[in-house]
Amino acid sequence: MMNYSSGPSHPPSDPPAIRAQDLTVVRGPRTVLRSLDFTVPRGQITGLLGPSGCGKSTLMRAVVGTQAKVTGTLDVLGRPAGHPALRTRIGYVTQAPSVYDDLTVRQNLDYFAAILHPGRAAAELRHETVSRAIDDVDLTTHADALAGNLSGGQRSRVSLAVALLGTPELLVLDEPTVGLDPVLRRDLWQLFHDIAAQRGATLLISSHVMDEAERCHRLLLMRAGEILADDTPDALRDRTGSDTVEAAFLHLVDAAIAAGRAKETTR
Repeated sequence: MMNYSSGPSHPPSDPPAIRAQDLTVVRGPRTVLRSLDFTVPRGQITGLLGPSGCGKSTLMRAVVGTQAKVTGTLDVLGRPAGHPALRTRIGYVTQAPSVYDDLTVRQNLDYFAAILHPGRAAAELRHETVSRAIDDVDLTTHADALAGNLSGGQRSRVSLAVALLGTPELLVLDEPTVGLDPVLRRDLWQLFHDIAAQRGATLLISSHVMDEAERCHRLLLMRAGEILADDTPDALRDRTGSDTVEAAFLHLVDAAIAAGRAKETTR
């Protein structure tokens, strides 16, 4: 088993990449996120894991500033989430690919790069940035293909390339490996580790596939809008006496259910 428990270090004076206190999101009659308290350290990969519908995507939207009805405290890179100064410092990839089907891969990236780096003086920088992003996601041989003609996995990689254009300090990736074959999943995770180690970026990556937890430096395990654990994979396995993070997660779920039942019987 590969050990990713330690990541790049940052000065202790640096604030965490993300800090949440009493973070709550209510949608209609339903409380989607329930008084979350957690931090995400800089320069590491933090996995946000839990079953579908547990609130992972809502939490990610709150982090990037696109979620409505957020209460509590949520600071991102030292600023309140959604602050205009964060727009060029965060890369965000949603579950659905956000590219134009009638443009080629390179044209898509050229368009978004022009938004990030406007003006003729930045043309050379845009060209270098686009070429690097295409190479990062291994789409060089498809650079001139229409996005609409690509496979689902390839279109997802175009979205990831768009997020990498600005060399973001924080990458928020919502289930980026869903539907990808094992080889591509392995290659993307290697890219994620390279981004953290070589560029010092912070990555928050959601997944409901527990084996991907073993690839993260730190984990936030979620269930029903609550965080069950915030720790390293090694610490979670040791704490629960489990061989895998999946077994540790199931142990924590069972404990939470038992605690809930005990609370109900005392009312």
